[in-house]
Amino acid sequence: MSDQRAVARALLRRQPRTYAEQAGIRLADRPAALYQLLVLATLLSARIRAQVAVAAARELFAAGWRTPQRMEAATWQERVDALGRGHYRRYDERTATMLGTGARLCLDRWRGDLRRLHAAADGDPGGLRRLLTAFPGIGPTGADIFLREVQTVWTDVRPFADRRALAGADRLGLPGSAKDLAALVGPGDVGRLTSALVRVALGEESPAEVTRAATGRR
Repeated sequence: MSDQRAVARALLRRQPRTYAEQAGIRLADRPAALYQLLVLATLLSARIRAQVAVAAARELFAAGWRTPQRMEAATWQERVDALGRGHYRRYDERTATMLGTGARLCLDRWRGDLRRLHAAADGDPGGLRRLLTAFPGIGPTGADIFLREVQTVWTDVRPFADRRALAGADRLGLPGSAKDLAALVGPGDVGRLTSALVRVALGEESPAEVTRAATGRR
């Protein structure tokens, strides 16, 4: 266990930011921040590099579309152009449509506040996943991305580790359950750890380098 804790600490030193933080989202249990996370999860759901999805999210937010009201008010072409600036070109037209439709759904069903979705599911991950997948572009993978990142502020979801986080844990010789991974770090770092493990699974971080950092070897 002590060796596994050392590996987890080394990973967090090397990859301290979640994908939400990297996208410029100041995650909090507030409507705008939660909506921005939904947008990021939509972008990350496509078969495209995670860093391209993050860059595209930053472009959308830089354009001022940080709420469902602002996203819906943007024209389809404006959304396409912002996605293009983030090099999210393969899926830009389809995604621009989904973002507009999803913004309207957020407004109509949840009055622009995903805390209402949280309350409707009573914090149950299965219920949250079902409600999240009603948004266009959010399938099971996208819902898991949202839950993985939101556990920082929706503490009743914690600990949560999706398939990719568990794959990263396996590559590092770490436990294969969310509960056991959470035991390696403090409560506030569980979301950061699972996000960092995804980077290992996606090849953004080297397991060998993390292990060397944990043992102090060069």
